[in-house]
Amino acid sequence: MNPRVLAGALLCLLAACSTATPTGESMTFTNPVHDANFPDPGALRVGATWYAYGTNGGGANVPLLTSPDLVTWTPRGDVLPELGSWAEPGHTWAPEAIQVTGDRFALYYTARAAGTGRQCVGVATAARPEGPFRDDSGTPLVCQAGEGGSIDASPFRDADGALYLYWKNDGNAIGETTWLYGQRLTPDGLGLEGERVRLLANTAAWHGKVVEAPQLVRHEGRYYLFYSANAFDAAAYAVGYATCDTPLGPCHDALENPILSSGEGAEGPGHSYLVTTPGGQTWLLYHAWPPGAIGSVEPGRRLWLDRVDWEDGKPIVRGPTATPQPHPA
Repeated sequence: MNPRVLAGALLCLLAACSTATPTGESMTFTNPVHDANFPDPGALRVGATWYAYGTNGGGANVPLLTSPDLVTWTPRGDVLPELGSWAEPGHTWAPEAIQVTGDRFALYYTARAAGTGRQCVGVATAARPEGPFRDDSGTPLVCQAGEGGSIDASPFRDADGALYLYWKNDGNAIGETTWLYGQRLTPDGLGLEGERVRLLANTAAWHGKVVEAPQLVRHEGRYYLFYSANAFDAAAYAVGYATCDTPLGPCHDALENPILSSGEGAEGPGHSYLVTTPGGQTWLLYHAWPPGAIGSVEPGRRLWLDRVDWEDGKPIVRGPTATPQPHPA
């Protein structure tokens, strides 16, 4: 057997993962790429390793998976074993990380703020992408208690090096409008500066009462704001995008939305994270429920991976794909 295939098979004995199959000179895989609960994935590549951070589960505040190829994933424990002093345990959601400098990483996470009963966004730092991360701030970074709270923070570095943060006010928790927000981060990634901007609200029919999980990406000089909408525990949950004139808008919702919705083997796909491989391919990591198991604790929301192609400046998600497809390159 090919040593790479053998190594992947051994890893799969230790952790739930996808099935990879040799086909001539190429490799194929079959979704899900992690066959266990791992909601709200946020990913980061450092060196030759992919790091994926997920919502709390299995006793971990922020569980970590690592992979050499986006397909074979191995659990690595909790990267945030202690929350900031402002946060209560048990509601640590949707973490994403960014490399601020060569030897410092920032992790943006959502947790329930003590005394408010609302979810807020904090930031923790570490010297390595696998942590342990530590939040010494004493207060959350973003906490819009009057707007229902703040969740789903996502950092972005522009081509000029400027850092930005995107998140959602949890308006649906109080029966109010939900907005996707953006604001510039300080160069160290630990503070916010400048004007806070509203970029997109739940105004389209497919949105239902919620837009959330924003991620800004730059592709061929244009800005794209990917997001999820509708109830996370429903088959109607899906992914869409908007184009933005600048990192802080204005943003224009795409007419062809949603671009990823329930399909074979995957119900309620969402909270996506777009990645680009060293070979220049674009792929979408996201979670999805198994058919007939929406809202389940086990297996819960499993990790999926599908190819994204660009046609006339529009992202086309080739999924959900439940049949063998070529490995990322």
